[in-house]
Amino acid sequence: MSANLKYVSLGILVFQTTSLVLTMRYSRTLKEEGPRYLSSTAVVVAELLKIMACILLVYKDSKCSLRALNRVLHDEILNKPMETLKLAIPSGIYTLQNNLLYVALSNLDAATYQVTYQLKILTTALFSVSMLSKKLGVYQWLSLVILMTGVAFVQWPSDSQLDSKELSAGSQFVGLMAVLTACFSSGFAGVYFEKILKETKQSVWIRNIQLVSFSLEPSL
Repeated sequence: MSANLKYVSLGILVFQTTSLVLTMRYSRTLKEEGPRYLSSTAVVVAELLKIMACILLVYKDSKCSLRALNRVLHDEILNKPMETLKLAIPSGIYTLQNNLLYVALSNLDAATYQVTYQLKILTTALFSVSMLSKKLGVYQWLSLVILMTGVAFVQWPSDSQLDSKELSAGSQFVGLMAVLTACFSSGFAGVYFEKILKETKQSVWIRNIQLVSFSLEPSL
C-alpha cells in the first residue's frame, strides 16, 4: 500500500508541475483583445489559496475545533515572534521567485523553461552542501554534471532561432535571466526552509502559514 501511494504521489506531482507550466505559458501568451492579467495578482491569489489550505490542515489536526485552532495559531505564531521572523527571508525570496517564473514563461517556450528550471536541483545541492553540510556521492555529482550539460544543449540556438535572432534575442535573454535567478532563489530558500524545519518542532503547516503571512505584503 505504501509503495503504491509513493508512485501515485509521484504521478500526481509530475502531472501538477507539467500542467502548471503549460497553463501558465498558455495564459501568458494567449492572444486576445483586452489587457493581459497581472502576474503579481496571480501570485497573490496563489498565496491566499496556500494559506487557506494550511489553515484547514491545522484545523483538521486540531480535531476540527475552532477554539483549538485559534489557540494553536496564537501560541505558535503570535507568542513566538522570533521563530516567526525567521521565515521573513525565505518568504521574500519565494515572492521574488514566483514573479520571476511568470516573466520567464512569458519569454521562453514551455520546454526550454522546464529543462532550464531543473537547474534548481543543482543550486539546491550546492546550498545543501554549504549550509547543511551534506555530502554528495560520485554518482550524485555526475548526475548534476549531466543535468548541466542537458540545460546547455537546450539553450544551444537552432537554425530557426538564428534566423530570427534579431527579433527574439531580447526576450530570450530576459526569460533566461529570470529563470536562472529563480533557480538560485529556489535553491537557497528551499535549503533555508529545510534548515528551519529541522531546528524546530513546529509542524510544516504552521511554518507555511508563517511563510505566507510574510509573503502577502510584498506580493500586494
